[in-house]
Amino acid sequence: MKMNRLLISILIVPAGIFALIAAGCGAGQEESKMTSYTAGQAQGESASLFTVPQEQMSHVQVVAVEKTRLAHVLRLTGAVNYNAFTTTPVFSAVSGPVHQILVVPGEMVTAGQTLLTINSPDYSVTRSAYIKARDTLQLTERNYARAQDLFAHQAISERDLQQAESDRNQAQADLESSADALKVLGFPDPEALIKNPPSPQIPLRSPVAGEVTDRLVGPGQLLLPGATQCFTISDTSTVWVLVNVYQSDLASVHVGDAVDVTTDSYPQVFHGRISYIAPTMDPNTRTLQARIVTDNPGRKLKNNMYVTALVQAGAIADAVLVPDSSVLHDTENQPFVYVQTGSNQFARRLVTLGESNGGKTQITSGLKEGEHVVGDGSLFLQFKNSLQH
Repeated sequence: MKMNRLLISILIVPAGIFALIAAGCGAGQEESKMTSYTAGQAQGESASLFTVPQEQMSHVQVVAVEKTRLAHVLRLTGAVNYNAFTTTPVFSAVSGPVHQILVVPGEMVTAGQTLLTINSPDYSVTRSAYIKARDTLQLTERNYARAQDLFAHQAISERDLQQAESDRNQAQADLESSADALKVLGFPDPEALIKNPPSPQIPLRSPVAGEVTDRLVGPGQLLLPGATQCFTISDTSTVWVLVNVYQSDLASVHVGDAVDVTTDSYPQVFHGRISYIAPTMDPNTRTLQARIVTDNPGRKLKNNMYVTALVQAGAIADAVLVPDSSVLHDTENQPFVYVQTGSNQFARRLVTLGESNGGKTQITSGLKEGEHVVGDGSLFLQFKNSLQH
């Protein structure tokens, strides 16, 4: 009998132990479930719910989420280029080596100003031709006047009179041709060369007023007439800004749209308008190039300078807006705002951002009109939230 009771006790004890183990496992599972639930809440709104002491609410500005019209602004990156319509290449009209260069890049010049001088035999040949043509014209004019008098007294035939008139006309044409040749060489008054012959160096004069943007020759370099470019001169009071427009933004960009151009070099804003949009798309970048004619006061915008172009491309109706100060980013760079859930209670909520303009940021998802969010003081709340967690 004693042996039977001992066996029964041995059998009962493990059963109790197994019941305790089973209970412990069940409790562990419940605790695990609770821990998992709490961790899941930590990623949502309710886990971020916290209270700010009433005496510290003065540090927090609460604003209402509003729905209003937001200007649609495209931010395009680009680079400055010279205005090709006001940029002129300067070529030499004569051959010969460069004698002296009188201007440097960056210098402002006027129309007709001498840029360099050239040692060229073309000047002496052209001047000699002008002097000969001038003397020939004077002789033929005297002959024509004499022929008119003789014809009036019937001393010569009408044919002789016509021949004298033809000789006079041909001499006049030769004189005009040689005078034009001297003007091309840079001598606008050929008659002055008869009285005061200049030095044998021929001046190369600027055809337009503007800034010398490039010098392409050096002293002693041999120039070929009509083939050697010596300088580039541009009126830099206006410049081009070339930007790339993505395919998704094409519907928002039009010729004539106003554009504000900014650069890291200056605090001021430069103003321009879109004057041209390329007809074909770049197959590599999948963008279209747009050209903006931009005013350049003070000639501050330089060639190849990187700029940002803000294109005024209409407006977004009924955009949900919050102050820029309301938007913060978490450790994963996800944007969020603090939503007011009570008089001094707040919760963190992830949002999706749209455009930003004029101190307002568009929220495309995560908020609705009429809710209240923290504006100024959101960083204070973020600090308080980190302390409470």
